[in-house]
Amino acid sequence: MELKDILAKCDHTLLAQTATWADIKAICDDGMKYATASVCIPASFVKQAKDYVGEKLAICTVIGFPNGYATTAAKCFMASDAVDNGADEVDMVINIGWAKEGKWAEITSEIAAIKAACKGKLLKVIIETCLLTDEEKIALCKCVSDSGADYIKTSTGFSKAGATFADVELFAAHVAPHVKIKAAGGISSIEDAEKFIALGADRLGTSRIVKIAKGLENDGTY
Repeated sequence: MELKDILAKCDHTLLAQTATWADIKAICDDGMKYATASVCIPASFVKQAKDYVGEKLAICTVIGFPNGYATTAAKCFMASDAVDNGADEVDMVINIGWAKEGKWAEITSEIAAIKAACKGKLLKVIIETCLLTDEEKIALCKCVSDSGADYIKTSTGFSKAGATFADVELFAAHVAPHVKIKAAGGISSIEDAEKFIALGADRLGTSRIVKIAKGLENDGTY
């Protein structure tokens, strides 16, 4: 697989608490230069970033992040506000405590409400796989499928582990055909990226693939 095709599936991500506008501007520049799928950035920078990139690059942000336990109303406001500020894509975190309680109907309803608040923009649903059993992950595949969301996503990158090949395989076996898969957290090599894509991931949440591209460019091999 060509590197440009992998980059086209990357949400080039910077969600560090210490991120400044200079940092965000730099990853926007990278996203435009390397034609990534989007840049995924904190909500407070969305308007500034969208004004900066215009239609040259999709802007993604996160809500209910990273813990997922804000109220549904708060998450809906965050999603609507992000879209109003120019976000093209929204990545939300489910209420993981509800998953532990088996509140599948409530989770499905919350995701559906947030999808409505996105006003037609893409919604990706982070379930934080490292905190769940396989049975819970399978149940959440159904929740996401039934909710109208566009993607199921493995991880925030802020918990104890990130994406695994096994989780992407499990998603691919249990989500509805209209639901795409995003692997995120710990994707550190071209080989890993290619395997995640081969297993069914349509998006990768990572900053490292752009860093690899930069290194190859400096070496004259990209």
